[in-house]
Order: sequence, then structure tokens, then C-alpha cells
Amino acid sequence: MTSLINSGFIQPVRRVKSLGDVELWLQSQAYSEILGFITALNNSVKGKSYKYNYEISDRMQSIATMFKFIKEDLDEIPLESDQRFGNKAFRVLGERIVEKSQGWIDGALPDELKGAVIELKAYFDESFGSYIRVDYGTGHEINFLAFCCCLFKIGYFSPSDYIPTVFFLFREYLVLMRKIQMWYRLEPAGSHGVWGLDDYQFLPFIFGSAQFLGNPIISPEQFVHPEIVAKYCEDYMFLECIKFINEVKTGPFAEHSNQLWSISGVATWTKVNGGLIKMYKAEVLAKHPVIQHFVFGSLLSFNPR
Repeated sequence: MTSLINSGFIQPVRRVKSLGDVELWLQSQAYSEILGFITALNNSVKGKSYKYNYEISDRMQSIATMFKFIKEDLDEIPLESDQRFGNKAFRVLGERIVEKSQGWIDGALPDELKGAVIELKAYFDESFGSYIRVDYGTGHEINFLAFCCCLFKIGYFSPSDYIPTVFFLFREYLVLMRKIQMWYRLEPAGSHGVWGLDDYQFLPFIFGSAQFLGNPIISPEQFVHPEIVAKYCEDYMFLECIKFINEVKTGPFAEHSNQLWSISGVATWTKVNGGLIKMYKAEVLAKHPVIQHFVFGSLLSFNPR
């Protein structure tokens, strides 16, 4: 992934407005950057558990502090009564994020990078769900990925930050999103229901499966076993996700999470990891309902690669 520091930052805008624009997106610089970033993060955590020794930089701590600010606002905002799903109080949280995020990001960046705030804010604001529809899905998850990608592109993060980006920053993001999803009872955006991989997330299954590469202890068929999940969920992102699913869903795993259940039948984690990346490209990156809301600026450009 190339590094970019310039003064030509612009307000990102939507460019995928029709089905025909999806093909232009797939040939764009932004698509190449996003896919390359996923590959770099995926490769960085191959064969590593959370116990792997890595360093969290002060810069990354500063970004993670923004999650703390959001949690504080969440705790201050009362829920609206008599709303079983999609509590409208989420809109108030969204208003606060949009109002405050420029100051948060500006405060984290050194002076020479502050010009990038206009682009970083666009992705950060969209990372936590639709404040209008009161839902969350992979389209919002990709915005957080884009936010992180841009931090690398401007040189705020360096390649040594790949592992902590997954093991610390993205993990903190997941913790926050699970709290938000449960607290506001967010609707899954574009969920495939029982035939989808997960109601809300996709990327943690990619990164989580990468952690298992070369692991002689846990095979794909074992991640559905409750005793394996209980024993290793604090070491592996994939099992953290399974633990959360088991906590919020009832009934046989094969019925409420059929796609994940089918993965347990794959022979090796290498095939699981490769298959999930292919699935992400086809079911997320190539889908108009997901990418139509994505925005493009100078850091993630719609220009052909």
C-alpha cells in the first residue's frame, strides 16, 4: 500500500450511484487499496493468537480513545421507551459523533497531517451505523476499515502497526459495536438472515481464520464446540465472534448460523481463510446495496487504477 501525504485533501463523495458504477468501483484505485489493506492485515496475523507480543503506539492509543468518548455519550443518552427494535435514541448518539468527531480526529493528528481530517471524518462518521435507518452492517464496517486504511496512507500509522490494528484497534471497535448493537437493538443492514455469515460483521471472521493458520490444536470442525469456544475465545477473534453469536441467538447453531456451520466442514483453515476473502469480495465489495453509500476522496480515489 502506497503512502500519501499531500495538501490536496477533499470532501469525499458518493460515486457508485447505479449498477453500472459497481464495475468502475471494482477497477478503481480505492478498491485496490481496500483489498490490499485487508490482505496486509490478514497476512500480519497469520498463525498468531492474541498472546503474541506486539506494541501499541501512542498514536493508536489516541485513536482508540475516541471509542471511549463514544461510550461516554452512549451512557449519557436515555433510551426511548416502547421501542423493541431500532431504538431512535441511536440518532442522538449519531448526531454527537458527527458533531464531535472532527475535534477528536484533529486532536489525534500531528499538525502536518491535520489537513486529512476532512477525509478521515467522512469514514469515521459512517463506521457505527446508519443514524437515520437505525441499522448496522458490513457497509459500516468497511467504513471503519477505510478510516484505518487512510491513517496508514497519510503515514500516521506504519507497517509495524498492522498487527495492533487487528488485535487492538479493530478488536476495540468490535467491542464498542457489540455494545451499540445490543443497547440500541440495531437492525442488521442488508442481512441475509440465517443464510448470511453474520448479522453485522464479516472482517473479524477473515482475520480470525488467519490466526488459525498452522494451528495444530483447533481445526475448523471444532469451532462450533462450546468447550473449545469457552477455552480459547480470549485468544482468537474468530472464537470471540462465535461466543457473541451464542450469547445473542438461541436454538441449534446449524439453524441460526447456517453459513458458519458450513465452514466447520471445510478441511483446513487455509481454505477457510481464502474462501472467506473470496466471499467478502463477492458478497460485500461487489454488491451495489453495500458500496452505493461508500464515499471517495483523494486518499481512496474512484479513479481507475
